[in-house]
Amino acid sequence: MLQKKVLDLIQDQINKELYSAYLYVDFANFYEDQGLPGFAHWYENQADEEVEHAMKLRRYLIDSGESVKLEAIAKPDKVFKTIEDPTKAGYEHECYVSSLIHNIYGTALECKDYRTMNFLEWFISEQAEEEKNASDLITRMNLFGKDPAGLQALDKALGKRED
Repeated sequence: MLQKKVLDLIQDQINKELYSAYLYVDFANFYEDQGLPGFAHWYENQADEEVEHAMKLRRYLIDSGESVKLEAIAKPDKVFKTIEDPTKAGYEHECYVSSLIHNIYGTALECKDYRTMNFLEWFISEQAEEEKNASDLITRMNLFGKDPAGLQALDKALGKRED
């Protein structure tokens, strides 16, 4: 059985991961409206990953003998003016999610909940990868996004993402 502080943070994180998926679907919608289906596809895959993260956390709670309590998912509130805006917002969001995971880990450490700490190691590594991917996308957008041919090539490349 998990200590209440750790349990509450993991419960909240499930909601945050589902919000992340919702946010990335919103990004995908923006890019569809902009005529950039490759970017939309990239963020659809991001949304799928966030749902997977929520399900991993859900399974951890169930396997720990805890009930899962879902909360309402907030509506994304970002307004985008340029095609670069979602990439920047995505990076900021991934950094925020990393801070949440680190907070859960720190709380588990305080509670000497070594099993949860071990479980969270995967999320810590995953968030490092997510931040790098988001940062790399900004770099690619800065390099190619201002040139129509470069933007088209980047959109095509992003449309081939399989994971």
